[in-house]
Amino acid sequence: MLKVRFTDKIPPVLRNKYVLTSLIFAVWILLLDSSNLVARFREMRELRNLNNEKEYYLNKIEEDSKKLRELRTDDRNLEKFAREQYKMKRPDEDLYIVLTPHEDRQISRKVN
Repeated sequence: MLKVRFTDKIPPVLRNKYVLTSLIFAVWILLLDSSNLVARFREMRELRNLNNEKEYYLNKIEEDSKKLRELRTDDRNLEKFAREQYKMKRPDEDLYIVLTPHEDRQISRKVN
């Protein structure tokens, strides 16, 4: 009777100790290590999102700095800003505020 061993079913390439060690090392690095491939891709995506946020905030800072510079240098711009943002008016003026339907809904939600 012919006896078949378990190792006979494994291809000869996988029985080589160097190939087997390389495969185990690759699996360890790709899946089991603390800085594995999945975590690396997740961190790269997070880094890309953070860089996008950084770019957005740098642009926002630059825009706000321009506005601030304009407000500090010109009194007409300061008055325009106060009238638009804070609904300020002169004592002899009447102020009428026209809202879009979208703005009206937002205000009614805040009140309720």
